[in-house]
Amino acid sequence: MERKKLISFRNIVKSFDGQVILKGVNLDIYEKEFVTLLGPSGCGKTTLLRILGGFLDADEGSVIFDGEEISAKPPYERELNTVFQKYALFPHLSVYENIAFGLKIKKMSKDIIDQKVMKMLKLIGLEGYENKNTTLLSGGQQQRVAIARALVNEPKVLLLDEPLAALDLKLRKEMQYELKRIQQEVGITFIFVTHDQEEALTMSDKIVVMNGGEIQQVGTPEEIYNEPTNRFVANFIGESNIIPGVMLEDYKVRFDDITFDCVDFGFKPNEPVEVVIRPEDIDIVNVKDGKMTGEVLSVLFKGVHYEIIVETVPGTSVTVNMHVISNQDVTSADGKEKMSASNFYVDVEDVKSLDDKEVIALSNAQAWNPETDEYISIHKVEYDVKEELGEYPVRFTAAGGTTIERTIYVVNQPFVKNEKANEAVMAFNFARTVDEIQESQALDTDIKTWANAQGWKLSDENQSVDVSVDYDFDPENIKEGSYPITFWTTGREFKIHTTDYTEVGQEVGLTFFPEDIHVMERMLY
Repeated sequence: MERKKLISFRNIVKSFDGQVILKGVNLDIYEKEFVTLLGPSGCGKTTLLRILGGFLDADEGSVIFDGEEISAKPPYERELNTVFQKYALFPHLSVYENIAFGLKIKKMSKDIIDQKVMKMLKLIGLEGYENKNTTLLSGGQQQRVAIARALVNEPKVLLLDEPLAALDLKLRKEMQYELKRIQQEVGITFIFVTHDQEEALTMSDKIVVMNGGEIQQVGTPEEIYNEPTNRFVANFIGESNIIPGVMLEDYKVRFDDITFDCVDFGFKPNEPVEVVIRPEDIDIVNVKDGKMTGEVLSVLFKGVHYEIIVETVPGTSVTVNMHVISNQDVTSADGKEKMSASNFYVDVEDVKSLDDKEVIALSNAQAWNPETDEYISIHKVEYDVKEELGEYPVRFTAAGGTTIERTIYVVNQPFVKNEKANEAVMAFNFARTVDEIQESQALDTDIKTWANAQGWKLSDENQSVDVSVDYDFDPENIKEGSYPITFWTTGREFKIHTTDYTEVGQEVGLTFFPEDIHVMERMLY
C-alpha cells in the first residue's frame, strides 16, 4: 500500500543574525509516521520544527502540508499541535480544564468535551486525575497532560520539542515507550525533536540526522545504525570503531594493511573509504583464530557488558628537546626594524627539497617595526647548503636592509621505525626564544614545523602519516631551559563490548563477519 505524503520541506533556508541555521533543507514526511529530528544542539532541528509549526518564517523555501503551501498560514490555522519541553500547563486549572481548554475555545458542547477529555485521560493513563491541580502532578504526569491537551484537538500532526528532557532517566525510558504506544493508538504523525540517540532509536519509524543545518542521513533506526552514510552519523548514533581504508574492489576492503571480505559494493576501484565496525560486532578470540591481533589496554565494567580496548597497531613516537634560549634579536641602526631567527636542523635527504619558504619557516625568521609591531617582509634569503653533513650559514635580509645570520645543521637524523604499523617518525632538537613561544598563534603547529617533525609509511615514503605533539609546559610561564617534546602517531585501538572478561595486557585475537564491516565514503574536512 502506497503511503500518503503529508509534509514536504522544500529548500528551507533560515538565518539568525547573519548565521545560517538551515541550509536548503529538503524532507518528506508521511502519514502515521513517528519521525525524529536528531542532532546536536544548534544543528537546526528545533528551527525546522518551529517553521512547520508557524512560529518562525523561513528566509527561503516552502512548506507543503497535505498538498497545500502553508508558509503564510498562522499557527492556529495549521492542523497540528505542539508539545514543548516546558509543558506550559495552566497552573490555575485542573487536569480536566487543561485538556478541555482548546475545545472550549472552539465552543464545543459540554457533553462532547466530556467525551473527548475522558477518552484522552484513558489514553494517557490518568483516569481519576481529572480534578487534580496540575502543579501537584509528577513530571511524567504533567507531560501526559500536555500531550492529551494537544491530541484532544485531533490534529493531523503532533510536534514534540524535546518533551522528555526535563525527566529523570528512569521516567524518560518509561515515557519513550508510552509515547510510541500513544502514537500507534491515535494513528497520527508525530514529529519528535531530540539530541538523545537512544530516544530516537527506541521510538522512531524514521530518523532524520542533522548537523550544521543540513540533513546527513534519513532512514529507519536499523538503517541509520547499521549503515551510516558518513563519519558524523556513525559517531553520533551509538559507538563506533572508524578506520580509514581502501575499497579495492566490490566486496573487498583493505585497512590496517589487511584485506577483508565485506558486503559493500559500488565504490570505485581503490577508492579511499572509512570503515565502521560497531563494538558489539567484534569478538575476542584466541590469537590463532583472530583476523587481527592486539593487546588489551583497558577493561571497564559497564553493568551489562565489559568495554574492552584492544590496541592492534601500536602508535609510533619520538621525543626531542626544545631548548628555550634568551632573545637574540637584531635591531637596525635607526631602531625602526627588528629581526629574529633561529638555527635549525635538516636531514641530509631533505636538503634537495629546501626552498626559501621552508627555510624561513624552519628558522621562524621574521622582521617587524618595534614601534608599531607591524610585520616587515623578508626581502632576501641567502644560503648554499650541500647534500653533505655539516654546518651552513644562512642570511636573512629584511625590506629595510637589516640582516641576521644563523646556521643550518645538516645531519643524518635517525628515525623511529614501527614495522607493525608500517610507519616511521622523525623529529629534530630545536631552539626557540621565550618570546617566539609565547607569541605563537598555533603553538602545536609551530612546534611541529620548528622540529621538522614528519611521519611516513615504510612501504611508500611519499605517503605521509599524521603526527601529533605532546609537551608538559605552560607556554604563558615558560622560562629558559630544555623541555622534552614528544611527537606521536595514533595507533589503532578497537573498542569492544562483550560479556566475557579479559585481563589487561593479554594478547588476543579479534574477529568479525563480513556483514559487520560497514563501508562509507570518506568525508573531506
